[in-house]
Amino acid sequence: MPNWITNLISVVLLIVGLVAWILAPWYVIAGAAVLLVLWLVLTRSGRLALAAARIGISSLPQRWGASSVIVVGIAGVVGVLVAMLAMGEGFKATLNSTGDENTAIVLRGGSQAETNSVITREQVPLLANLPGVAKGPNGKPLISAELSQVVNLPSKSDGTDVNAQFRGVGEEAWLVREKLKIVEGRKFGAGLREIVVGQGAQSQFRGLEVDKRLNLGNQEWTVVGKFASGDAHDSELWGDAETLATTYRRGAFQSITVRTEGTAGFQQFKAAVEGDPRLKLDVDTTLAYYSKQSGQLATIIKWLGIIIGSIMAVGAVFGALNTMYAAVSGRAREIATMRAIGFRGLPVVTAVMLETMLLALLGGLLGGLIAWAIFNGYSVSTLGNNFSQVVFQFKVSPELLWNGLKWALGIGLVGGLFPALRAARLPITQALRAI
Repeated sequence: MPNWITNLISVVLLIVGLVAWILAPWYVIAGAAVLLVLWLVLTRSGRLALAAARIGISSLPQRWGASSVIVVGIAGVVGVLVAMLAMGEGFKATLNSTGDENTAIVLRGGSQAETNSVITREQVPLLANLPGVAKGPNGKPLISAELSQVVNLPSKSDGTDVNAQFRGVGEEAWLVREKLKIVEGRKFGAGLREIVVGQGAQSQFRGLEVDKRLNLGNQEWTVVGKFASGDAHDSELWGDAETLATTYRRGAFQSITVRTEGTAGFQQFKAAVEGDPRLKLDVDTTLAYYSKQSGQLATIIKWLGIIIGSIMAVGAVFGALNTMYAAVSGRAREIATMRAIGFRGLPVVTAVMLETMLLALLGGLLGGLIAWAIFNGYSVSTLGNNFSQVVFQFKVSPELLWNGLKWALGIGLVGGLFPALRAARLPITQALRAI
């Protein structure tokens, strides 16, 4: 078989093996690690490999400059990969925590988001009287007809104008969304140009402190309070729906949020909406709605991180290859001597691989630690489903750190394999002539 075909098959098998390694669940990798340890401890070849590895590892301080290329390169790959994936996880977690199974959102039939939905005022009382709608302490249906207006606000970071969501709601909105609490100041007054701002919006935009005034829709509004919800609503500004409608000349609403009587109440409400030919509206739980909004962007961020990480991983692999080839060449006489006194090919290969994997492990731990220290809990904002900024925090989870560590060890496997095979095939007589 021609050499190029053999090399191509080897590369394909290596890529397949690397992908399988990265996708493998933790228990498979843990099982492989246990088998390796048992082989190293209980077999003669394993003990020889462990002895040879100790020799190589003990010389690392003398080769630390070259070895640091592997550690730093892999740390960079893991750090960037984990940071990118943490951004996607944070955005997804923020939207997935918005809403619940007992709250319904109603949009115009076929609408994918509030921005392209229109619900007439005549439809609101029809929805309020449907079965399954929960009642408040005053006996009124817990239904909130809402407007969504995108406004420009200056960013705190550089002062440039960015989009923010200005939501018009009624008094029932506070009862429909039970998680939302006023943490500073007070609620806005009905019929007044007053605003309450989410804590995330206040952290990202200028001029949203309580008692500050700002101009929106050619009208002056006063910030009278700050609220916290722990979800996507933290990125919003809230005001009276009728006042917002007058300011921006809106004759209809964009969405209706309804508190239902549990899961059974939601199903009852949904069936009633679908069975009324006057409505022609779509109903979903708020949890499902916001989860759908997060899916596409989170997937884009995830694959962008994987692509960037893969490109950087190629560079890290070449760095590891160069370093380990140089290490094998520098230790040629040492390796030849070990083979002459009884070390076979497998222990030599394993020793070089263990050395490379140790450096990869150090790089993976360093990269994961840096990503966690810098990015975990770091607040940023990005465009959400309403083309307005959604404030969220990076989420460096244990699962992401574990995935980063698997990438690091995978790079170590590839970077150490070929130098290890070269060490095992090193001609003994040729190396010993140099002694």
